[in-house]
Amino acid sequence: MSTLLKLENMTYGVQDRTILQIPSLSIEQGEIIGIMGPNGAGKSTLLKILSLLDSPRDGSLFFKDTKLSAHKVTIEMKRKFAIALQQSLLLNTSVYQNVALGLKIRKLPKREINEKVEYWLNKFNIAHLAKKHAYHLSGGEAQRVNLARAMVIEPEVLFLDEPFSALDFPTKVQLLKELKEILKATETTTVFVSHDLLEIKYLTDRLAILMDGEIKQLGNTLDVIEHPNEITAPFIQEWKEFIL
Repeated sequence: MSTLLKLENMTYGVQDRTILQIPSLSIEQGEIIGIMGPNGAGKSTLLKILSLLDSPRDGSLFFKDTKLSAHKVTIEMKRKFAIALQQSLLLNTSVYQNVALGLKIRKLPKREINEKVEYWLNKFNIAHLAKKHAYHLSGGEAQRVNLARAMVIEPEVLFLDEPFSALDFPTKVQLLKELKEILKATETTTVFVSHDLLEIKYLTDRLAILMDGEIKQLGNTLDVIEHPNEITAPFIQEWKEFIL
């Protein structure tokens, strides 16, 4: 695999307070990498920097061999990324129109838009909801629309910021299963922020444990969970005890 995204010597802070300090982080093409840690560790901030929604105070972000900056980046570059948040933030219109939005912004032909939207509505099992108003959806249905809207633009990198945390357990399990199949089939590089070890264990290939603004452990997901280091062990053990 080749490196798709890379952070080097990155720091992020507010005034004199350093929130993140990441000497190095590489994300490989086609992998699903998880970012997990205690509340306030900086998980969502790191995702915003990787997705060009925010800029580091120091350091560099590279996409392939291109150095990026949130303050100076082309529309074409931003269109390589898609993000799905905990809150679906759907527009005041139909499910179909929500999913079609990104394609319309790109000014694709109407026939191509129809084909892509129908395909992704079917992939997420919401084709029957195409004409339904987005504000009348259940939480699980809304998150399916949110994910379909992200995937329909065929992003090179998908960013997920706790998209399952508000869902009931049966809905979460089913959607996680479907999403994993989709991400593996499309080989979509994915950065997944979650506070839930079960989600992380099921969906990701590698896991970064973020604590106090620093990556304290990074490796194969199962290896990190089963063999935490001295720093991450209490955090991982607390989750294991909660699950059991």
